[in-house]
Amino acid sequence: MKWDGKEISVWRENSGGANGLRFDKDGSLLVCEGGNRRVTRVAMDDQKVAVLADGYDGKKFNGPNDLCLDAKGGLYFTDPCYGNRKLMEQDKEAVYYIPPDGGKIVRVADDLVRPNGIEMGKECLFIADHGGGKVYTYAMNPDGTLKDKKEFAAAACDGIKLDGQGNLYGATGKGVAIFDPEGKKLNVIKIPGGPSNLCFDGNVMYITAGKSFFSIERRH
Repeated sequence: MKWDGKEISVWRENSGGANGLRFDKDGSLLVCEGGNRRVTRVAMDDQKVAVLADGYDGKKFNGPNDLCLDAKGGLYFTDPCYGNRKLMEQDKEAVYYIPPDGGKIVRVADDLVRPNGIEMGKECLFIADHGGGKVYTYAMNPDGTLKDKKEFAAAACDGIKLDGQGNLYGATGKGVAIFDPEGKKLNVIKIPGGPSNLCFDGNVMYITAGKSFFSIERRH
């Protein structure tokens, strides 16, 4: 779907169960297609689809959920299993990295219960372990692999995003939880419908929740 500031319209049919979305430096839309179990790049002009990743170690992904980019253009994405576990081909619900040159996909974290939201910080990577009820930070090596896992906050978050002050916002079943840069919970914005993801456009936060779409303007 597309929001133009006034109304929502259909932008792309047959999205493959699209979940996490990001724009790359060229303006193309990067998509976690959970239904198709792959990560794709969609051109904005003609909606041509290029498959970036559809499996690891010769096996299909569980259902890519959310993604983010590092400063070099490398792509991190989470691959939980929210569907039929009997169809699960991977031995883990893990986090993967696609190098900026499009090289070999690397599994960078497999020590989480069910990874979901993921966000790039200035000095670390945030990963929401929805199944474990925690948000963790990882330091990043030059090759994209991760190290120094640390608990950031005790919260079962879906989508997560940082604001310009370094506060982390996490979509939870009851609302959007806000944590300061040290992981202290500051507040919970109650949102009906069960928030699943969010993003910022300046001082406006947009939130998806069930069948609804919300915006909140931050006022100083």
